[in-house]
Amino acid sequence: MMKWYKYRLKTTTEAEDIVSSMLADLGIEGVEIEDKIPLTQKDKEQMFVDILPETEPDDGVAYLSFYLEPEADREKVLADVRRELEEMSSYVNVGECLIEESQTEDVDWVNNWKQYFHQFYVDDILIIPSWEDVKPEDSDKMVIHIDPGTAFGTGMHETTQLCIRQIRKYVTDETKILDVGCGSGILGMLALKFGAAYSVGTDLDPCAIEATYENMEVNGIPKDRYEVMIGNIIDDKNIQDKVGYACYDIVVANILADVLVELTPVVVNQMKPGGIYITSGIIDDKEQTVVDAVTAAGLEVLSVTYQGEWVCVTARKPE
Repeated sequence: MMKWYKYRLKTTTEAEDIVSSMLADLGIEGVEIEDKIPLTQKDKEQMFVDILPETEPDDGVAYLSFYLEPEADREKVLADVRRELEEMSSYVNVGECLIEESQTEDVDWVNNWKQYFHQFYVDDILIIPSWEDVKPEDSDKMVIHIDPGTAFGTGMHETTQLCIRQIRKYVTDETKILDVGCGSGILGMLALKFGAAYSVGTDLDPCAIEATYENMEVNGIPKDRYEVMIGNIIDDKNIQDKVGYACYDIVVANILADVLVELTPVVVNQMKPGGIYITSGIIDDKEQTVVDAVTAAGLEVLSVTYQGEWVCVTARKPE
């Protein structure tokens, strides 16, 4: 059994989301978060348990744990993490940033996360993993089965929910939608459930194709209605050509603000005149950055919507 190196980073609840995003940007996947933030009523409803464990009061401290393989260049990774934390400290309270190292036995990545992912609702949509059953009282709901596996995106995150609502608002039975950074395929699949004609997804992670196709199969969505491609649409001409130009009614991108700045002037070429651009993954203090990028690319901002500390910017390409 292989031993992994475990690193436990002490930070603040205020910074935990943005630090998690930073770790993901550095290629660190599977971050575990421990904090004492009280559960909201909505959280409690989504946990489907009658008696919740007693928790201590929130002390503002959060621990983020991540794992590195023995052959990883651990010194370089930790140096990168510390450098990013140093930069972040100028605009967010990152706390002590102590990093404890320990060794751990091989982790069952594939199945461990199942204990944390349970069915939940986004408005009247029930999002449910394949190992749980739909309750009789939910038989009237729109149901989508998602097994995130190793690809990002279950629909639980606020940014995904913001995108879902905007897609639903603009989709028609003729809609052709492009999802940049499709992950588990949830947005493209929901667009089809809302009545769209065709979905295309791109992602950098080869796991996304497998995860999306598995989720499509569980949801009864045929491969001739959803195509997934691996590659970086920002700078890969082959992917840009394959995705096609001026042919999408909706383009959605639920990725980080800094990536949206690079993506937007490129992906306007994929949109039809009059097409809708839906972006999220934007932490609230990056709202103006994205709005500026969208308007600089010649798009008209239609709305800015919010959930928690996250923002969704929706815009239209001129006719």
